[in-house]
Amino acid sequence: MRIDELNAHERRLWDAFPQGHPLDVATAPASPDPASATDPAARAAPPDPVIRSDAIAALLLGAAQAEPAPGDRPALRLTGAHITGRLDLGFTDVAAPILLTDCRFDEAPLLQGARTRQLVLTDCTLPGLVADTAQIDGRLVVSRCRLTGPLVLNRAQINGDLDLRDTTIGSPGTGTGTEVISAIHAQVAGDALCTNLAVEGTFRVTGASIDGEFDLEGASLRAPGAHALDAYHVRVAEDFTFHPGFSAEGRIILSGATVSAAIGFCGARLSNPGDLALEAVDVTVHRNFDLGLGLTVDGAVKLDGTRVGTELSFRDAELTHPDGTALSLRAAQARETDLRTRRPIDGVVDARNARLGTLYDAQDTWPTDLRLSDATYETLAFPLPAAERVRWIRRTTGDYLPQPYEQLAATYRRLGHEDEARTVLLAKQRHRRATLPPHTRLWGHVQDAAVGYGYRPLRAGLWLLALLVCGTLYFTLHTPAPLDPGKAPPFNAVFYTLDLLVPIITFGQDNAFAPHDTGQWLSYALIASGWILATTVTAGISRAVTRQ
Repeated sequence: MRIDELNAHERRLWDAFPQGHPLDVATAPASPDPASATDPAARAAPPDPVIRSDAIAALLLGAAQAEPAPGDRPALRLTGAHITGRLDLGFTDVAAPILLTDCRFDEAPLLQGARTRQLVLTDCTLPGLVADTAQIDGRLVVSRCRLTGPLVLNRAQINGDLDLRDTTIGSPGTGTGTEVISAIHAQVAGDALCTNLAVEGTFRVTGASIDGEFDLEGASLRAPGAHALDAYHVRVAEDFTFHPGFSAEGRIILSGATVSAAIGFCGARLSNPGDLALEAVDVTVHRNFDLGLGLTVDGAVKLDGTRVGTELSFRDAELTHPDGTALSLRAAQARETDLRTRRPIDGVVDARNARLGTLYDAQDTWPTDLRLSDATYETLAFPLPAAERVRWIRRTTGDYLPQPYEQLAATYRRLGHEDEARTVLLAKQRHRRATLPPHTRLWGHVQDAAVGYGYRPLRAGLWLLALLVCGTLYFTLHTPAPLDPGKAPPFNAVFYTLDLLVPIITFGQDNAFAPHDTGQWLSYALIASGWILATTVTAGISRAVTRQ
């Protein structure tokens, strides 16, 4: 493009470029006539400060032949322009930084494969920006802008910050599931700053690498029924922040992500009714994964296989997914897990095979349906009496599962509460008994009544004492006749009753005397009771020894 082909605004831009002077084409240039300085008409903005994109591209690619003077720093600093045509810098090397403020584009700029020092768009309106595979030596700023079309940054390399703060991308008419931000495998050497970003459509950063923090505080992502944020296998070197004020309609995907610091959703609102609102499977978080302090979720949260370095928290959160699993923690791992939600989780909580570390919970917010099969925890921050904790375990639906009882009993033992551990194991046997055939259940009831399945051994002593007293009183009042009066030892009601009650051991009384009528039936009952007590005690001791 020749200089004589430029309009007045383009000529001013070319004059300002070599020294990097800012140019505001929305205001009229200063006039040498002093009288015009007081004339409002002379100072009024031009009706439409048009600058052709071809003129900008030619300038950036070296069309201005003048050699820069020593100390000059060429830069494009333009404000208030209406840029017509497509600004095509694809696969070019732009040596000067580009800073555009309050500019309006007719077509989406194209920087595919380009290399530039810095690109800053502030308060601009444009129908999109295509910069996939671009290399930007400094920052990429698209701040306080309005993009009606997509922002494409696939495989772009940004050696500074990616700044999308206060920008709106997409429009309410954007189709559901349309990608309006696509940064697949993008590399950002600084922070990804998305504070107050508003997106109508899908924000996709699959496989992206961010060497600083990824900040979505106050952002609004809307893709009802689709993916609001797809951050599959993203890598963030610092915090991944969604709080406070973050909101999303549609699914948030963090599966496979690696975050070297913390993930926070405090105060966020996630909505995807009837489906997954947050999918964070196999995520690795080196510090905290905070899903509490005011988080509201209408939909399911899935954290299967996620590994948290310190605390996984749902404290003061609200989760609602009444027709399915509201919270899935299958095979998740954390040093501490806080399930003290604001109110009971509306839906199933599935923690099967989870490793929960220190578990914090509150009795008044226990979920209605809790699944703890093969889940383990180091300790309970609030152990509670065993009878109440048993009700916690029994909130699970489905078949009898022994492991939750074993885990709870082991926890009480580590805390030094052996009596509470035995209470849990007794509840386990009673639960198991309900699944057995009728005849086996009958024997279970006998063991329970006699010795509490071996976990209440003193009960056997009380039964023995009661039967001994009954037998002694009866046989004292109704002394049985001796079988051989000449050889029979002196009758002793206490030892005679013991001979009947205690198998194997004998004091010589039972073989020397023969009761009749009621006494005979009583002796049969005492013998049977003795064998039952002996059998149940032996079974209970065997079970207790096996447990140890």
